[in-house]
Amino acid sequence: MALTGKQKHHLRGLAHSLKPVVMIGANGITEAVISELDQALNTHELLKVKLPAVEKDEKQAAIVELCTATGAEDVQSIGRVVVLFRPNIESKISLPR
Repeated sequence: MALTGKQKHHLRGLAHSLKPVVMIGANGITEAVISELDQALNTHELLKVKLPAVEKDEKQAAIVELCTATGAEDVQSIGRVVVLFRPNIESKISLPR
C-alpha cells in the first residue's frame, strides 16, 4: 500500500501529538523489537518509533528494515523519530483519497 502525499499529510497531522511507543535501544532491531512494533501497530495503526543516534544512512536502513518486517509505511522521519502507519482490518483512521 503506497500512501499519497495527501494521505501522508493527514497522517502527519494525526501523529503530531503522539509520543513514541517503541524505542530501539543499543542492541538495535531485534526480534523482540519487531514483535513489539507489530503488536503496537495492530493496536494503534499510527505510531512513533524512537531510533538510536546513528548516521543518516544507518537510520534510513533501520526504517526500511522496520517497514519491511512489519508491512508498515514510513509517513515521516524527523531526527531520531519516525512515524509508521499500517492499517488494520477494523481501521479506526480514515484516509483522504
